[in-house]
Amino acid sequence: MAQGTGSINSDYKDWEWSADAGERARLLQSPSVETVPKSGESQGNGLGATSALGAVFIVVNAALGAGLLNFPAAFSMAGGVAAGIALQMCMLIFIIGGLVILAYCSQASNERTYQEVVWAVCGKVPGVLCEVAIAVYTFGTCIAFLIIIGDQEDKIIAALVTEPEEAGKSRWYTDRKFTISITAFLLILPLSIPKEIGFQKYASSLSVIGTWYVTAVIIIKYIWPDKELMPVEIPTSPSTWMAVFNAMPTICFGFQCHVSSVPVFNSMKQPEVKTWGAVVTVAMVIALFVYTGTGVCGFLTFGAGVEQDVLLSYPSNDIPVALARAFIILCVLTSYPILHFCGRAVLEGLWLRYTGVTVEEDVVRERRRRLLQTISWFLLTLLLALFIPDIGKVISVIGGLAACFIFVFPGLCLIQAKLSEIQETRAISWWAQVSYGVFMVTLGAFIFGQTTANAIFVDLTA
Repeated sequence: MAQGTGSINSDYKDWEWSADAGERARLLQSPSVETVPKSGESQGNGLGATSALGAVFIVVNAALGAGLLNFPAAFSMAGGVAAGIALQMCMLIFIIGGLVILAYCSQASNERTYQEVVWAVCGKVPGVLCEVAIAVYTFGTCIAFLIIIGDQEDKIIAALVTEPEEAGKSRWYTDRKFTISITAFLLILPLSIPKEIGFQKYASSLSVIGTWYVTAVIIIKYIWPDKELMPVEIPTSPSTWMAVFNAMPTICFGFQCHVSSVPVFNSMKQPEVKTWGAVVTVAMVIALFVYTGTGVCGFLTFGAGVEQDVLLSYPSNDIPVALARAFIILCVLTSYPILHFCGRAVLEGLWLRYTGVTVEEDVVRERRRRLLQTISWFLLTLLLALFIPDIGKVISVIGGLAACFIFVFPGLCLIQAKLSEIQETRAISWWAQVSYGVFMVTLGAFIFGQTTANAIFVDLTA
């Protein structure tokens, strides 16, 4: 993409932008990314510490996660292996395109985080909508993580508790609500309170290993299946054409790494759009193989009877699968604080912007406000997770929102960036890029609208 000579952040300071904008931008840096302070010189001189290979690993790390558990069900919903793979391949083109657009706009605006790029390029209204969307998305993802913990603990406890129980009764310490609550209070809440979460980057590496292990177990269990694992029915075509679109939220949720991609791009030794295009292409192809392997093998193992969380379809006493459940629990235990940290930083930024108070002036109140925000966030997500046992219903909502990060906001950024260029004549490439941006916004809005409406009128009212 050729960069024009126009300014693209003329609306950036329409609101009274407080002096701590750089601090809020720093708050949303990925804990595994080391960057230099934002400046015009550092942007172009390659002062970042991350190599291209390191950037590939970080992007794969950001994309892979507990979302892979839902891919077999997404393949079933899409209508089989062929439809599922075709849907992923089509969406992957726009997923990679969105990542490249964000890097291009980050360079043009000299901003270093997703929401700051949207603010600078698109103005105050899309900027605020983006920040609110990030807060809602991270909140919903935290709910999904707690549900996953409950799902896996149910199976692990079922394998450990072998004593006979009275009919229709269960012991209080095996109750799902108790196990989720005690895990959340003892492990998640203490990790969520600190102001900085840089220590989480080492635990996050373990979670990546865990997701690879889960994929390996699902593939091996398909190649050498247990005798009792027989698929009920294996669909070869979608029941309706709308069913294909209902599989999109899971794919968007799985591949959504766009919010953390801008800090990764700016952390590179050579933050160039062409290099970044190669980085994200390699990273997304790796993620594609992982998600496709999990989706295809999990779907073919259980067919239409696969659970929304594929690990729930395996017997409780399967030792390799039990280890996979333990890895998934570890993954979400380390991911919840990071997602909460990002959501809390956005809320803090919104608060400071409207009050006009800088971080330096608000140190004491920041501590109290952080504790209040953390405890309120934690209790609300825990309460909702206890009464929404089906992770598919949560994914259907936040997956539609993920489409906004993948399609809508990058598309808007591309359109605004190209419109701001000062050119005497509009070349064919200019019109092609604007048209591409319009198509991305339209596609993203359709996915968001269709999946959200389906979640509200079908899933949440069922």
